[in-house]
Amino acid sequence: MVNRGALMLRYSQVAVDWLNKVDPVPTSELTVESVNEERTVYLVSNEVADSPDSVMAWVKLNHLVLFEGELFQWYVDESLWPKKRNWALFQEWFTIECHSVVEDTMIGHPIIDDDA
Repeated sequence: MVNRGALMLRYSQVAVDWLNKVDPVPTSELTVESVNEERTVYLVSNEVADSPDSVMAWVKLNHLVLFEGELFQWYVDESLWPKKRNWALFQEWFTIECHSVVEDTMIGHPIIDDDA
């Protein structure tokens, strides 16, 4: 077990409707199911993952970074992003899911940051 929790953001229908509306080259209609198949996992400290209140406090503090990271995965052109990326919109777009137990099944193999 590693000393981290796993946090994921689940997209709502409101977010999916926005994604479908702004797509400059729509290929197919996105659905809530399709956008939530592959989600980014954010590792957080055990202390953050310890309770729903601490998860919410951490997400609220970091919501802009999380929001922009999610938007960047869809569109690198920031002019397509919503102008008001605030806490209220974040809460409309995402449901927060957190898991406090993370097992590392790759014992003996280092975790490597691909961006480093």
